[in-house]
Amino acid sequence: MRRSLPLAAALILAPLPASAQMSDAEIRQEAAELTQRVERLEGVRAIKTLQRAFAYYVDRGLWGEAADLFADDGTFEMGVDGVYVGRERIAEYLRRLHGGQEGLIYGQLNEWVTLQPAITIADDATSATARWRDLGMLGQYKHHAEWRDGIYENAYVREDGVWKIKSLHLYVNFVAPYADGWARLGEGEGLARSQASIDFPPDMPPSHDLDSFPSVQIPPFAAPHPVTGREVQ
Repeated sequence: MRRSLPLAAALILAPLPASAQMSDAEIRQEAAELTQRVERLEGVRAIKTLQRAFAYYVDRGLWGEAADLFADDGTFEMGVDGVYVGRERIAEYLRRLHGGQEGLIYGQLNEWVTLQPAITIADDATSATARWRDLGMLGQYKHHAEWRDGIYENAYVREDGVWKIKSLHLYVNFVAPYADGWARLGEGEGLARSQASIDFPPDMPPSHDLDSFPSVQIPPFAAPHPVTGREVQ
């Protein structure tokens, strides 16, 4: 009992918590700031889940599920194939790009490994951008095998509390044969328009004209420098 007396005295004499000394307006402001921080943190987590889900669905030929991750007017652009708009167009393009059926063809490898997320949430937590690294392991059993390297520069939007892909843009640096690798690629050899985009034309032409490896390709940065706050040129 005696040991608890100093503790009780210390509690009585201790200053009130900062929140008890704040005005109602200050408390409301602090609550709003905390809510904003939580929404932005939740946004980062939701976008990571969203992008990873896209990769897993495409890995296994779930074209409809992948397209359902997009907003109504969402866009998809990969390499030099052009821009596809809307879920139905995106799903059909993905389907044609990978054999024209639901699910993968027997012996098809279609691993879209998505790495290095750099996510920037808007102050109002209703939109965001993210840059990712793409590593593709692609091929058909006993026929061909390729590596793919690229950078995603994507935009996201929160609609009715749900985060969706607004635009997915994969800047393909190269697609190189597994056996020979990227070191033996010639100028312009690592990037070509797919037959799927020729048979099923895009809604808009490619939005960029970056050269592929061995040229140095630097897809534009949507987010400012995280330390200086300046635009990255």
